[in-house]
Amino acid sequence: MLINHAKLIRFFQIAEDITGRKKLQKMIYILQKCNIPFEERYQFHFYGPYSEELTLRVEELCNLGFLAEEREEKTSYYQYHYQITAAGEEFLKQFTLDLPDMSDKIQLLKGKSSRFLELVSTLLYFDDLEAAEQIEKLHHVKPKQRFTDEEIQEAMRFIHLIQH
Repeated sequence: MLINHAKLIRFFQIAEDITGRKKLQKMIYILQKCNIPFEERYQFHFYGPYSEELTLRVEELCNLGFLAEEREEKTSYYQYHYQITAAGEEFLKQFTLDLPDMSDKIQLLKGKSSRFLELVSTLLYFDDLEAAEQIEKLHHVKPKQRFTDEEIQEAMRFIHLIQH
């Protein structure tokens, strides 16, 4: 049962720190789409794919002291920072995880903005469609984001890069 918690702790161990709940959601989703066996279920939500399971697991890991959550007040919202704790490192030692190496993918994802990861994850959510239909669906479900053709093409190249 705690294996999914351990997988998340391993993710944080590799990532070192993650800033932003939206970014965290998108990173785990994109890693899933790259065949990294995270098992959180996702549904389409306001900011693209969202997993309530992931939110609850992260909250549990914080409550157990395995993750440190720091809340920073911004002008009109709070931004959250996450890091693995020493207790989280100790917890992880109890598991033998069969996970592919995801270090390079995590570093690539960390280097991207939440907006870009929202675009990538939304395109991946509709990856059962042809490219033109994916883009049409993107514009339909995210009209306020006004993603440009250049952003979409960059996202398509990024998807190809990260999945191979």
